[in-house]
Amino acid sequence: MPTIVHGFDWPDRVVVGTVGRPGSRSFYLQVRSGSRVVSVALEKEQSAALAEKIGEILDQLMTTAGNPVSVPSGTPVELVDNEPLDQPVEPEFRAGAMTLGWDPTTSQVVIEAFPIDTADDDDVPDEPAEMLVVRVPVGTARAFAERTLEVVGAGRAMCPFCGTPMDPDGHVCPVLGER
Repeated sequence: MPTIVHGFDWPDRVVVGTVGRPGSRSFYLQVRSGSRVVSVALEKEQSAALAEKIGEILDQLMTTAGNPVSVPSGTPVELVDNEPLDQPVEPEFRAGAMTLGWDPTTSQVVIEAFPIDTADDDDVPDEPAEMLVVRVPVGTARAFAERTLEVVGAGRAMCPFCGTPMDPDGHVCPVLGER
């Protein structure tokens, strides 16, 4: 069966957001174009890595000699998006592998997300049943990366002694004991 491609070439919105309270949040990559919304479940670590790598690509483009693309060093004010995810959040799949690239013909960052691989007993990866492909211009990519890092960092406070997350109802610190 052919792969279903959830493709977005110039989306109206692309964000990472969460559902739930710190400590039990679920992360989602959500893309909207018009009334069409696609959400893909992510791990917190995937979200952070995606944002960091997008930032690296954009920073590298800024320093590349002869690059005709004007890459902003920060988020343009008109692209700041602090709104919650569009509701209801109904993920198409949980992301496993993700790829990130640059398309010089359109001056866009390209994000691809694939479902967690469900290889058969022969250990040969199956063709994915579906995938998400998002192409975003550099300003939107910068805004996406900065927002994503803010969302990732908005979780539980870290213990200053042991560095593990602290729950609102208490924390057993291996360095100091229960607090």
